[in-house]
Amino acid sequence: MVEKNNRVLVAMSGGIDSSIAALLLADEGYELVGMTMKTWDYSTAGSSSKETGCCSLDSINDARQLAVQKGFPHYIIDIRKDFEESIVSDFVSEYMIGRTPNPCILCNTFMKWEALLKRADELNCYYIATGHYAQMKEQDGRYYVTKGIDGGKDQSYVLWGVSQENISRTLFPLGNYHKSEIKELAIKHGYDNLAKKSESYEICFIPDNDYRGFLKNKVEGLEERVKDGEFVTSDGKVVGKHQGFPFYTIGQRKGLVAMGKPYYVNNIDAKNNRVVIGPMDELWGDKMVVGKINWQKYDKIEDGMLVDVQIRHHDPGAPAKLYNDANGSIRVEFIEKVSAITPGQSAVFFEGDDVIAGGFIAAKL
Repeated sequence: MVEKNNRVLVAMSGGIDSSIAALLLADEGYELVGMTMKTWDYSTAGSSSKETGCCSLDSINDARQLAVQKGFPHYIIDIRKDFEESIVSDFVSEYMIGRTPNPCILCNTFMKWEALLKRADELNCYYIATGHYAQMKEQDGRYYVTKGIDGGKDQSYVLWGVSQENISRTLFPLGNYHKSEIKELAIKHGYDNLAKKSESYEICFIPDNDYRGFLKNKVEGLEERVKDGEFVTSDGKVVGKHQGFPFYTIGQRKGLVAMGKPYYVNNIDAKNNRVVIGPMDELWGDKMVVGKINWQKYDKIEDGMLVDVQIRHHDPGAPAKLYNDANGSIRVEFIEKVSAITPGQSAVFFEGDDVIAGGFIAAKL
C-alpha cells in the first residue's frame, strides 16, 4: 500500500455522478487520476443490443474527454474476463439453484473496489473515489458506510460488502449533496450534456432487462432441461405447469396459473423444478438467515441487538433483532412480518444511518 497522499484514483463511468465527483475533488485540491473499467461488451457476447450505461463506448469517451479538459490522466482497464468469470457466472449459477442474485452489488463491492485499489497502489494514489451517494465514517478504529443526505438517491445499501481497508481509503464526494444540486453543478461547470444525460438502471450485461433470454443463451439446453415444471401450492397441490423455475422470482405475480384471485411466487424448489405459489399472506415472513457477512461499524453483535434491516434497494427497512447463528451467519427476526424475503438478495443491518453489516439472504425461515 502507498503512503498517505492527496492523489485520488477516481472511478469514472462517464455519467453525471462520477464526473461531478471528479470535479468536486479537483476543486478541493486533490491530484486526480481517472479510471474507467470496461466490464462488458456486446460484440464479443454475440448480442445485438445497444451498449448502455457504464459499459458503453460513448460513456468511456465522455469520461476521457472530461479528464483531458481538466488536465488529469485517464486510464481504461479491461476487466471483462474477470467480470465474465465471477459476476456473470455467479448470476447464472444463482438462478440455477433457485435464488435471485443482485450482480451490481457483487460487482461494485467485491470486484470494482479490489480492481481500483490494485491500480491505485500501482499509480501511487492513496485514495479512490466514486460517485455513490453515501458517506464514510470512522469510529474506534473501524470504518463504515453511512447514508447520504439525499434519501431518494442514498446508495449505502449497495455498499455493505466493502471491506475495512477499502472503506478507509474511499472518498464519497456526493454524500453531502442532493441529486438536484449535482445537476446544477454540472450546468455551472459547463456540462449541460451531463445534466441531460439519461441514467440507466438495468443490469449492464442485460440492457433490455430480459434476464430469461440471457439465461437461455448462457445455459445450453436450458429450456429443455426445465420445461414442464409444476406450479404447486404451499400444501403441495399441483395446480399447473410452468416454463422452468429459473424464470421466476419471489414476489412475482404475472405469468402464473389462474387461481381466481391474485397469487404470488413465495418459494422456488430448484431441485424438483417446482414453483410454490400462494395468496399474498403467504408471501410475508418474519425470520430469515443471512450469510457471508461483511462487518463494517462493528465486528460482531450481541444476541438480540435491535436494528433496522433492508432486504432490497430503496426498501425503507424494518426493525428486527439479530442473533448469531451457525458458521458465522446471522438469524434475523423481524418485529413485524415483511414481504418477499428473497434468497440471493442482500440484507443490510443499519444502526440509524450507519451500516453495521450486510450479507446475502440464505433462507427464509
